[in-house]
Amino acid sequence: MTQQLAIELCKNAIWTTLMVAAPMLLAGLVVGILISLFQSVTQIHEMTLTFIPKILVVVVVLILTLPWIMNLLLSYTAELFALMEQVK
Repeated sequence: MTQQLAIELCKNAIWTTLMVAAPMLLAGLVVGILISLFQSVTQIHEMTLTFIPKILVVVVVLILTLPWIMNLLLSYTAELFALMEQVK
């Protein structure tokens, strides 16, 4: 295994991890900002108000993006198996 191959594998692993996590993280971020704005406008500062909407939105986004995530992970795994013969 060359250094270039190891760097490429690490880069692909980090990129795949970011792509898998990004939809849920972005959805949670957007909902968190919207709820923070709502709390600022209405002056309701309940800490538990943010958790349930965030959890629901993250679960919905996960369900909606699950086929795309699975395709991404399957293609990454297939790429890893294809590169196994190069690693000695």
